[in-house]
Amino acid sequence: MSAERGGSEAVEDRRVTDAGIEIRPVYGPEDLEAFDPDRDLGVPGSPPFTRGVYPTMYRGRLWTMRQYAGMGTARETNARFHYLLDRGQTGLSIAFDLPTQMGYDSDHPRAEGEVGKTGVAIDSIEDMRTLMDGIPLDQVTTSMTINATAAILLLLYELVAEEQGVPPTAIGGTVQNDILKEYAARGTYVYPPKPSMRLITDLFAYCRQNIPRWNTISISGYHMREAGATAVQEVAFTLANAVAYVQAALDAGLAVDDFGPRLSFFFACHMNFFEEVAKFRAARRLWARIMTERFGSSDPRSGMLRFHTQTGGATLTAQQPENNIVRTALEAMAAVLGGTQSLHTNSFDEALALPTERAAKIALRTQQILGYETGIADTADPLGGSYFVETLTNDVEERAWQYIEKIDGIGGAVAAIEAGWIQDEIHESAFRIQQQVEAGDRVVVGVNRYREDDEIPPELLRMDDAEVEAQKERVRDLRRRRDQGKVEEALAGVADAARGTGNLLHPMKEALRAEATLGEVSDALREVFGEYRPTH
Repeated sequence: MSAERGGSEAVEDRRVTDAGIEIRPVYGPEDLEAFDPDRDLGVPGSPPFTRGVYPTMYRGRLWTMRQYAGMGTARETNARFHYLLDRGQTGLSIAFDLPTQMGYDSDHPRAEGEVGKTGVAIDSIEDMRTLMDGIPLDQVTTSMTINATAAILLLLYELVAEEQGVPPTAIGGTVQNDILKEYAARGTYVYPPKPSMRLITDLFAYCRQNIPRWNTISISGYHMREAGATAVQEVAFTLANAVAYVQAALDAGLAVDDFGPRLSFFFACHMNFFEEVAKFRAARRLWARIMTERFGSSDPRSGMLRFHTQTGGATLTAQQPENNIVRTALEAMAAVLGGTQSLHTNSFDEALALPTERAAKIALRTQQILGYETGIADTADPLGGSYFVETLTNDVEERAWQYIEKIDGIGGAVAAIEAGWIQDEIHESAFRIQQQVEAGDRVVVGVNRYREDDEIPPELLRMDDAEVEAQKERVRDLRRRRDQGKVEEALAGVADAARGTGNLLHPMKEALRAEATLGEVSDALREVFGEYRPTH
């Protein structure tokens, strides 16, 4: 740190972001000597989209307030959806339990102890029908955090919309459908990478033909960040995965501007406020560059990095959980100043259990206060032009680009994941951050500083074991009532399609219409594709 820039600051007073970017005491014009506002900033709604993907951003319409919900059974989750919609939520976001994510029905032995624990259990069209009961699917958009079984859940949603009399062209939403980050950081994969990528590109093509308003993938940095990635790594690994998906779609014969405008992204927002704002701005600029220079897109919409943000789960503490209300509010503000298109704010009790209604309402009210009371939505990119923010945006962009070039050198994201390189990078960052917390170098209020021994635990949501048993019985009863011959014929069609090259979603839809279960359709694909077993 120079004397000119640091004044009387001690040399040892070195401050760095989570990604290791050194922060100086003050920033000025000299930090932006090579900065070209026309090239690096532009205007909101135009390439390179540094300042946002829409011309007036939130002045025209606020971001979508999309609170994540999923608990126990479809009936319980439907009640939570109505509760949130009645209180001003503007979009649905569904969390699924682990068996649903892994392609197992609720009565499968491997589902034991996990049914309804991390989200809602969806076994069949009957469950999806219950989940969406009383919700007009042509009037809300729905985001589904689902990956290996994304095609199944989307098809069930489409079938229920048809039952409501809503055509596929009128429904809108997003499936996460991002399997690469599952191999890298999260683990809810089923099939090996190659057939998994086929399912993803088949979904791209199916939606283009049948559900044109649907965002076919939400390429997620969130889970890698939650696993320990830094802000720079989150951007780099997410965009490297996005490159792999685009290339796979091109290899499958799709044109970049036919699917590019329906790509979306999903990021975390953690506590280093200005680094998070810079992260979102840098990610937009990088994606515009990648789509135009690398893939030759000519439709500006293909280069728009549209994204959903969720405040940090890893930043929530079980100690003094009410402090999480403040953490979430600050992270949400950073996401808005960074230009997010939709936002989920975590509930203060989520480090302990699924959120209570009271905690979920406070989380939603946090977004509403930001949107309607603070004035931050009145102008696009209000931090644009800040010496500090622009310098930090450049730093994040440069470091993320270096990572992307390293991944290209390895052979791309799939090769980097198969080699364990991305996983190792995330693990090293997570270990370093945990060491800083344990040493007290990284302050976490209520955990390693300002602790209290007489905390009063909050009221927690408890799952009803009787509801879990009822869920298991419902899927067994469905199997007893349906036309088994019709189901077996449809499942054979799924397996035959998996052995061929046609689009898998058409036979899968017919099997689900015939009341095949999620687990049975997944098993038909397992029979052909096998299951992924990591070697690292």
